[in-house]
Amino acid sequence: MLNAANAVLTNAPKATSGRQLVVIDPLVDGVTGGQSMATQAIGERIVALAQQKYPQFDFVPFTPEAVGRSPYVMVGTFTPVNAQNAPTGEREAFRFCLVMADLRSGKTVAKGVARARMEGVDLTPTSMFRDSPAWTDDPQVKGYINTCQATKVGDPIAPLYLNGILAASIISEATAAYTAGRYRDALDLYTSAHAAQGGDQMRVLNGLYLANWQLGRRSEAATAFGDAVDRGLANNRLGVKLVFRPGSTALDSGTSAITPPYDIWLQQIANRTAQSKACLQVTGNTSKSGSAALNERLSLLRAEYVKARLEDDDAALRGRLIAEGVGSRESLIGTGADDITDALDRRVEFKVVPAC
Repeated sequence: MLNAANAVLTNAPKATSGRQLVVIDPLVDGVTGGQSMATQAIGERIVALAQQKYPQFDFVPFTPEAVGRSPYVMVGTFTPVNAQNAPTGEREAFRFCLVMADLRSGKTVAKGVARARMEGVDLTPTSMFRDSPAWTDDPQVKGYINTCQATKVGDPIAPLYLNGILAASIISEATAAYTAGRYRDALDLYTSAHAAQGGDQMRVLNGLYLANWQLGRRSEAATAFGDAVDRGLANNRLGVKLVFRPGSTALDSGTSAITPPYDIWLQQIANRTAQSKACLQVTGNTSKSGSAALNERLSLLRAEYVKARLEDDDAALRGRLIAEGVGSRESLIGTGADDITDALDRRVEFKVVPAC
């Protein structure tokens, strides 16, 4: 990490006068867009490094006020990869990408890349991402990731990311409020982010659900989760953390600090799917621990269980759902930890299919 950060801070253009203002849009996993204790610690170490060795940069919090001053922005990804540097198969190392971009010119001005060993890295999700029930590969988050991974110095910032930079700064503040337990502030900020350009994102809808739930606003939380379902179905990929007991089709209390209200989630998925008149493929996923053949069978049984629950919740779905199990072949994290750090690898995924 220090090698990549030093490369970026050394090669970035300096301000013509005074110190150059810099913000960090919190670093993420390069596949899921999630944040972890590792990505958080890396961001903190970059700031500490700059303060020690690069006084020409003035790092300030990532806020709408700071964005309005057109600073440099740092984005970064920290991703488990295989020997070929791809986020598939057997993960053997982390690929770290760090980019500095100029919001005034809209271009990348410095970049650093490095690889890190797996040992000693804490991938525990930060509280917002630990508690979030739903996932999709949002275009805005892809824009962030592409700004880091798919650019070279001088390339333009991904338009989806650049156009949504204000929303991203509000989301950062909202996530910090949720982490601090300031749920009323978090709700207000997520509401503001949702109204901003580029703010229609799954992490915002998750935030609205979580803040409402923490405030005891059950009806509003259910509606927010339903909106997240709509978002995922419109994106044709909705992953939900329906966590099962090991080797079983019985739902568990999950890995979140909030006991998952599975009944509400399944009811919202059933209702929103019925309203959209969509046909869905329900796909079960497992971690890679255990035999591949057993995992394939277990993932199918779990998908069939969810399919039956949805049909019970809304009879209009009968004949419009199909179940599939893929075992661990579509892992997003892929570390095989089989704990809170790779909970998304044990998700149930919903995709719209063209015919029932």
